[in-house]
Amino acid sequence: MIDCTFAIEPVAWDDPDAVRLRAAQRAELDARYGTDDHEPGAAPTADTIAVFLVARDAGGRAVACGGLRPLEPGSGEIKRMYVEPAARGTGVATAVLRALEDRARALGIGRLLLETGTGQPDAIRFYQREGYEPIDAYGPYVGEPLSRCFARDL
Repeated sequence: MIDCTFAIEPVAWDDPDAVRLRAAQRAELDARYGTDDHEPGAAPTADTIAVFLVARDAGGRAVACGGLRPLEPGSGEIKRMYVEPAARGTGVATAVLRALEDRARALGIGRLLLETGTGQPDAIRFYQREGYEPIDAYGPYVGEPLSRCFARDL
């Protein structure tokens, strides 16, 4: 049985667990898309991410992550959402997403946007299930055939 208890905490961008989880996400996306060139626009950095969260299982292992990048006043973007394969289906993705939404509200962000891709149908289903609506592509994703954009008013 999988333990569904998670501790979610903010960490520094360069925290070893954050770096490990982001690297695992990139490797999975590289495999799904068959290239390492699948992210339009500027990659998130320590300077552009307002908060980066890591979820730990009951044993203390970091199993999921997600970040929040402020955009124009009142809006922000979910970045680097990732759950290790063994932890998928446990509710940790929803827990991280809700924690990011709470952080966004605390920062005065009332609308969250995100981009995922056609090679991630599981992510598309997840975000729609969690109340994110399809929107026209925004910013660097305009004209990108693999991009699918979503938003939710908080």
